[in-house]
Amino acid sequence: MGKTAFIFPGQGAQVCGMGQDFYEHTETGRKIFDQASELLGFSMPELCFEKNDRLDITEYTQAAMVTVSVAMLKVMEEQGFRPDVTAGLSLGEYAAIVAAHGMTEKEAIVAVRKRGIFMDEAVPTDNPKKAGAMAAVLGMETSKIEELILDIEDVDIANYNCPGQIVITGLKPAVEKAAKVLNESGAKRVIELNVSGPFHSKFLKTAGEKMSVELEKINLTELEIPYVTNVTGEYVNDISKTKELLVKQISSPVKWEQSVRNMINNGVDTFVEIGPGKTLAGFIRKIDRNVKCINISTVDDLDKLKEISL
Repeated sequence: MGKTAFIFPGQGAQVCGMGQDFYEHTETGRKIFDQASELLGFSMPELCFEKNDRLDITEYTQAAMVTVSVAMLKVMEEQGFRPDVTAGLSLGEYAAIVAAHGMTEKEAIVAVRKRGIFMDEAVPTDNPKKAGAMAAVLGMETSKIEELILDIEDVDIANYNCPGQIVITGLKPAVEKAAKVLNESGAKRVIELNVSGPFHSKFLKTAGEKMSVELEKINLTELEIPYVTNVTGEYVNDISKTKELLVKQISSPVKWEQSVRNMINNGVDTFVEIGPGKTLAGFIRKIDRNVKCINISTVDDLDKLKEISL
């Protein structure tokens, strides 16, 4: 019998109304949202369910996304669903660690609120030359992208998402220069992303240093199942490595394709994406069309899980 992975989306998948079904129709989901409101000092239901400008601001987005994913996760656990391994894209790794029982939902929600604030603080807003940017490169071999940007200062790979989709990151002028070079060299498209900074680049190291201090306040517990880290794409079985990896993750590229291939090589044939959107399922289908992907974003979606043994 194949194995199942629970996977969690990251920043960018947020959408107004996410998690509302779980809040309104499950006691456990409502409890997680109310708990987040109490911990953070603002209304999480209002942030997630009512149209507002804050949902796309990093310091709010990250706490909202993890609250939604964890609310869904806890309802699933209550119904007896269990994975063999977990993983999350960037921010989603915190929910993955909660699912592996290495961190409580309270600790994760508070931690990512701090993470979002630190990431925003690391990005200068008063100097256009030092502003950050990110861009998705479509339809070009990874090795060619790496070669072409090698000599462009202040731009790096941010995400290895899937074959044919790589994200670059860095200072805005450098990313624009790289985009021009990549377009002229045969990339199908280079799309600038609507983000507030050069995430997963060396320019976020100060955010990582601040995050290190916050993570020291958290008492992690032994993992019940492994999770896969973005930093290396490898399985983590030892919780003592987690804090260092979460610090590195902020300024390191997200090795999502490598993570997925590793899980498939370890027997995973079903991926359950928990949270808004179907971004991760889309990546996985481009990595390996032979595996099954299930999306959970409403209570009714849980019926899909009854077809498989978890």
